[in-house]
This record gives sequence, C-alpha cells and structure tokens, in this order.
Amino acid sequence: MTRHSLVQDFLADESGAVTVDWVVLTAAICTLGAIVVFTISSGVMTVADASGDSLGTAELAPVGHHGRFD
Repeated sequence: MTRHSLVQDFLADESGAVTVDWVVLTAAICTLGAIVVFTISSGVMTVADASGDSLGTAELAPVGHHGRFD
C-alpha cells in the first residue's frame, strides 16, 4: 500500500464517527445548560434577595386564642 492509499482509506473510514457525534452533541447540551444557568441565576438571586428583605421587615399580626385574629 502506498502512503496516498493509506490516507484515503483513513479519511473514508467512518468507524468511530458515532462516538464523535455523541461527544459533540453532549458537549453542546452541556454548554447550553451552562448558558441557561448563568443567564437565569442573576435574576433568581435578585428575586431571592428582594423576598428575603421583604420577609425580614414584615410585621407579624397579633394572633388571639386558638389561632384566631382578635
């Protein structure tokens, strides 16, 4: 076999192509997931901070006997 025919055989061989496809697909899904997490996390933290501040400053209503309001 000549070097030229070895290179052609190597380029034409498709064994392992499915593995490469799965690796690329998995990397793309992980990347999209990371983008979604980083995009949403700042908004979630803002809402959580606002909720915590609101609950921290809320006044409790007095409760009468057996949990009923007076």
